[in-house]
Order: sequence, then structure tokens, then C-alpha cells
Amino acid sequence: MTGERTRDGALEQLKREGRIVVVGASLAGLRAAETMRDKGFTGSLTMIGDEPYEPYDRPPLSKQVLLGNAVADHTALPRRRAIDADWRLGVPATGLDMAARRVRLGNGDEVEYDRLLIATGVRARPWPNPEEAELEGVFVLRTRDDGEGLQRALAAGPRRVLVIGAGFTGSEIASACRERGLNVTVAERGEAPLVGALGAVIGRVAAEMHREHEVDLRTGVMVTALEGDPAGRVRAAQLSDGSSVEADVVVVSLGAQRNTEWLAGSGLGAGPRGIACDAGCRAFDVRGIVTDDIFVAGDVARSPHALFGYQFLSLEHWGNAVAQADTAAHNMLSESADRRPHLWVPAFWSSQFGVNIKSVGVPPMGTEIIVTQGSLSERRFAAVYGYQGRVIAAVTFDNCRWLPFYEHQIESTAPFPPPFSTVDRRPEGNKPVPADFPDPSVPTHGPTITLSGYSPADRKMTFTPGR
Repeated sequence: MTGERTRDGALEQLKREGRIVVVGASLAGLRAAETMRDKGFTGSLTMIGDEPYEPYDRPPLSKQVLLGNAVADHTALPRRRAIDADWRLGVPATGLDMAARRVRLGNGDEVEYDRLLIATGVRARPWPNPEEAELEGVFVLRTRDDGEGLQRALAAGPRRVLVIGAGFTGSEIASACRERGLNVTVAERGEAPLVGALGAVIGRVAAEMHREHEVDLRTGVMVTALEGDPAGRVRAAQLSDGSSVEADVVVVSLGAQRNTEWLAGSGLGAGPRGIACDAGCRAFDVRGIVTDDIFVAGDVARSPHALFGYQFLSLEHWGNAVAQADTAAHNMLSESADRRPHLWVPAFWSSQFGVNIKSVGVPPMGTEIIVTQGSLSERRFAAVYGYQGRVIAAVTFDNCRWLPFYEHQIESTAPFPPPFSTVDRRPEGNKPVPADFPDPSVPTHGPTITLSGYSPADRKMTFTPGR
């Protein structure tokens, strides 16, 4: 017994030493590094980030920053503790040698590791025509620099802003424009805003909010081209229905791309849908074999979730990044018997047109929806999504006090439709109706959750990029 305790203690000490490299110096990377130091890691810690800034908070960029209520360089994430790290900022990772345990950097350097955490997140999907994307006045919104540039453009008082895509980010941008008193047109390929994330039943409520706030909402159309003037400034957009929109600011909000290209040829199970990992955040290689020294966390991770049929989920959520980073950091320092799974229930929030929108669970998995509190017409309600006879998700508009209750319903695999009756349910909530999500084979703007099947290295997968 004494020998076993000695051996276990030596292994535990070994886990708290050595070289750990974190690729991705944002929310997930920072929180993981803090957790490692909290848990007694005393070895060397290297933080690699492609942006020149230390970790900052992204949600305020589409909210407070665009309204001029905050400045982009004041969005730094609060530190829970010092992490004593070697920061390599402004230099992207360009390759991974799994055999030699080295990360290659864009400046030619190589960083050796004993354990690696990949938290490279996502980037905004650019406008597909590079020449049109370079026109002055064309923006995306993901980084601190993006937020700063777009805020200046809006503060200058453009005659009209065109937002391409009505997902959460696009809708928040449109809301900020109207709050600033700017004319704004939103072009959305789907039948309504938020349709890819919350379905058409809720999307129709979102569409009413846009139009009541005097947004020129164009649905069922695509922007086919952007036009510039002789000085290289954007001046108009051509739409698929033959119409055109004159605009001197265009914001491309077509969802996100996961930052995995630098892993091409590395042997890791990485692709457009993210990096496949097990429930303990350990990455898979291209053969579907789990690694033991490479971990993944945050938006770039694709992991199975027991509550959702062991589907591999990619979750673009602030809370998920924090929780998964904590799990990954714990498991990186633990022996197999002490490791734990990442089972965070997805949650999301958005504020637009004066309404607080929050959700828990995975709405796009829902096939039916029922309003359980309030009323869609009043824009104050709770609605529950069902899948195969169980509660799979819930969304609220200005009614978030019910979300903890529904989170418990999801965790306990409660039956759908919910058997209980509530005092403030309206007639429209008497029975479930189809949730009316678009065909999943057709990408929609701004999804917050990707359901990507069971296989961590599915070579039959076809990826169709959004526009």
C-alpha cells in the first residue's frame, strides 16, 4: 500500500510539472490557465494568441461598444489570479507536430509542450468576394478591432446601414443601429430572423420586433454583390430578388468559421465543424483514437453530450467556454480515475430592441414547441422545445425567471409536452406546434449550435459554407 501511495503521489506531482502550451489567448484559454494555477500547476505555461491584445470580452462588442456606451479597449477580461505565463501575442499558430510535441508559429518559432490545450475559437465568416470585402465601409464583427472600426463608422452617421444576416449578432447590430437613430436594412436568407437558432415560430416574433422598430427587413433573399464607388467605398448591394439597397456601411454577419486550418496535416481530428474530443475534452486523432496530451475547450471544441443523445456539439457560448475550460484544465492535471466529463447545459442570451432573449438546452434539436408562460403576441413568454417525447430546450423573452426550472427539466429528461399547467399560460400554449426549423442541410446565418453527428472523424461529411 505504501508503494502504491508513493507511486500515485509521484504521478500526481508529475502532472503538476512540465510544459503546458495554450493555443488561443481568449476567454477559454485564460480561464483554463487560471484553473491550472489554482490546482497547483507549477511548470511553464505558454499562452499563444493571434491578436496583439490580452484576453478580452466579446459580447459587449455587439452591444455596449456599438452604442457608444463602452470603448473596445476597455473590454479586457477580469483576472481571477496571476498565471505567470509566457505570452506570445500577435503571432498565430501555423502548425502542429504531434510526434515531436511542437507548435509552429507564424514567425518561424516552435514551442515545445508536454500537454497542449487548443482554444482557438472561431472567427467571423467573411464576405465571399475578396475584392468586395475590401471596400471601405464593409465590416464583420468578431474582434476588438472590428468593434472599434464599426463603432466609428456608426458614430459618423451613415445614411443607411445594411446588415447581411439576421442571426443573433446581426439582429443585435440592427438593434444598435436603430437605437442610434440610423436607417438600417437587414437581408436574411431564411424566412425570419433567428430562424436557424430558434425556429420559425420564434423567428416570426423576432421579425415583428424588427419591423416595429422600423428596420427594413428583407427575408427570403440573398445579397449577390456589393458595389463600390470610384473611391473604393461601398455604395450599394444587389439582392437575389432583383432589388438593390444603397448603403454606405455594410456589416457581414454570416456566422462563424472555426479556427482549425492551422491543424491541417497534423493528424488531429479537426475540420470545419471543429476539433473532435471526448467528454473529458481529450482530442481525437483522424483515426478516431483519443489522445492523452492534447485537450480542447471553447467554441472550437466538438464533444459528445449525454443529455442530447451523445451528439457531438459545437457550442458558441460564453458560459460553455468557461465551464469547458475548467473541465479541460482539471483533466490535464489529473489521472484517469479523477477526470470528469463536461456536461454543461447550453445557455445563451441576447438583448435586442429592448427585449432580453435567453435560452437553455439545444433548441435546433427540437421538433415541437409549446408556449408555457405568457404570450408570443405580448413578447413576454417562455416556450419549451420537445424532441422524441422529452424536454430538450427552452427560450424566454423578458421572462428569464423560469429558465432554472426548465434547465432542471432538461437535465432530468422530463416529458414533453410538460404535464403541468401554469397560471399565466395563454390559449396559444394549449398544445405543441411544429418548431419549424429550416432544412439543416441548408446553412442559415449565425447558428449558435452545430449538431455534427456521432463519428469524431466522419469522412463522409459534406460541408457547405454559408454566404
